[in-house]
Amino acid sequence: MNPGAEHGALPITTGQRVANLLGMGLPAVGLVAAVVLLWDRLVGPVELGVAIALYALSGFGISVGFHRLFGHRSFDTRRPVRVVLAVLGSMALEGPIVKWVSNHRMHHTYADEVGDPHSPHGGRGALAGLWHAHAGWTLTRSHRGAPERYAPDLLADPAIRFVDRTFIAWALAGALLPFAIGYALLGGLEGALTTFLWGGPVRIFALHHVTFSINSLCHFAGRRRFATDDESRNVAWLAPISFGEAWHNNHHAYPTSAFHGLRRRELDPGGWVIRLLERTGLAWDVRRAPAP
Repeated sequence: MNPGAEHGALPITTGQRVANLLGMGLPAVGLVAAVVLLWDRLVGPVELGVAIALYALSGFGISVGFHRLFGHRSFDTRRPVRVVLAVLGSMALEGPIVKWVSNHRMHHTYADEVGDPHSPHGGRGALAGLWHAHAGWTLTRSHRGAPERYAPDLLADPAIRFVDRTFIAWALAGALLPFAIGYALLGGLEGALTTFLWGGPVRIFALHHVTFSINSLCHFAGRRRFATDDESRNVAWLAPISFGEAWHNNHHAYPTSAFHGLRRRELDPGGWVIRLLERTGLAWDVRRAPAP
């Protein structure tokens, strides 16, 4: 019997564990390679620019797309925009969209309780809990959200099912695109390789650990503006590079709000993109937290 069945969970398979290990390990190897190859010179503006641009695009794919649009249905938009956001999120190499959303919705259902796939709490020591919530949960035999229970709306969407089934193609595209840009702008194999390393593995490594920090740090340390039933925290310094995701206590207090920064000084780049989409007529039914 599946011990997590009462939570609508599926056990992780050996193949999934291997895929998760490769998905985290290869960007780390790429980071080391980039440092070694560029030891005697600074990274150039092309490599750095490509890395920053793809970090932003894939990061918005996760924050605006995977999380706020698909995970919480905090706004609605046209099908082409939905597909673009799903593809950009897939290029972050954080897993296929249906599984990502299923796990995230399961997290909100059982936040910091039995059934939460990546809580830092639950009887572990502080460091062990942080490691589990940050990345360890992707490598253990803990359970995952069953899509049939947690993401039936995405399973019923043919366009999103297509993006989900072709995840590997989008992940590879996100890694090969900087290679092509580097070759075009810098010429030769060396320029293509260094741009690939910074716009591919290094960018993915950085975005992974910023995203993972929402699961770990933002449930462990920071400010609690709202008395939620979980251990969510706001971590201000992490907010700009996480596209506003680090206003995590705000998010758990109002999970369907499209905006996580609820005060003027709470920087929320993901919310800025949604507001731009709304003003241009590309987003509607945008949900907001009640006025304080």
